[in-house]
Amino acid sequence: MFDFSVVTTWIDDLLRQYMNDGWTLFVEFLLIGIVILALYAVLALFLIYFERKICAFFQCRLGPTRVGPWGLLQSVADMVKILLKELIHIKKSDRFLFRTAAFLVIIASVCTFGALPFGNGLQVIDFNIGIFYLLAISSLGVIGILMAGWASNNKYTMIGAMRSGAQLISYELSCGLSLLTVVVLSGTMQLSEIVAQQSEMWFIFKGHIPAFIAFIIYVIAGHAETNRGPFDLPEAESELTAGYHTEYSGIQFGFFYLAEYLNMFIIAAIASTVFLGGWMPLHIPGWEGFNQVMDYIPSVVWFFGKTFCCVFFALWVRWSFPRLRIDQLLRLEWTILLPISLINILLMALCVL
Repeated sequence: MFDFSVVTTWIDDLLRQYMNDGWTLFVEFLLIGIVILALYAVLALFLIYFERKICAFFQCRLGPTRVGPWGLLQSVADMVKILLKELIHIKKSDRFLFRTAAFLVIIASVCTFGALPFGNGLQVIDFNIGIFYLLAISSLGVIGILMAGWASNNKYTMIGAMRSGAQLISYELSCGLSLLTVVVLSGTMQLSEIVAQQSEMWFIFKGHIPAFIAFIIYVIAGHAETNRGPFDLPEAESELTAGYHTEYSGIQFGFFYLAEYLNMFIIAAIASTVFLGGWMPLHIPGWEGFNQVMDYIPSVVWFFGKTFCCVFFALWVRWSFPRLRIDQLLRLEWTILLPISLINILLMALCVL
């Protein structure tokens, strides 16, 4: 399997031939930032198109068809429209917090996105506390949502922000405990090491029943973390118009829109990394010929293939179930998922011992 660190090392050596260490690091940081932001934007546009087509399929419609072949440029047209929209300032709102909230949400999403291992040797930064970093930095988005709801000076946005804060803080517990179950199994929080330990078999298979339970709980809680249906109480159109970002327009609304779609991708990417082997191919012990064929598939294809399978499952759930009430949503977490997660992590510890 091709190792992308060969390419990154070649670029580093090439830059060091013409620059000192300081300028080399500066150029590398700049290149990485441009690549991450470009990939972030392209994935968001694709996910918007992908969801529209999947939604149309479930509802026996065609979805976008007119802008570009098969409607491929519809998301690009929407992006241009958002960029050209006027930024409307709300009277009696806290302008500083109102503007800062959108940036805080997008920064938390981008920082989480940048730590994902996209392929063999294709990871921006590899912390030895990678799982802890993902949980910590992704939680910053809650602050931006609460700031947006409060600073808008609107009762609908405030109710939406409070619902979102309660929902995200609650379901982060189950998300964190599910990931800690894998940390107990692997003995490390470093994402590259977690992926490397799944070279022979993915954790969802070799982690026994506790790993499978943790995967199911993570998928449910992660779906709730993204505020997607049937967990979209913070943006319930029939009750709260657009929820916490009702008063936003133009690029500021675009930031919330981008973060929502990329958070869906990030949740799926973490699930594929931690439970489904990340960029590791499917290996079956004893099937050497099959394993060699799987190794010919590029690691990037494996990563994005698994991630988009998880995204498709999330969209399937969204367009299949009705919206929950807020009391049902919180009861699901505190009385069902959280106790099961606590018992499950104890079972995994016993299995490891």
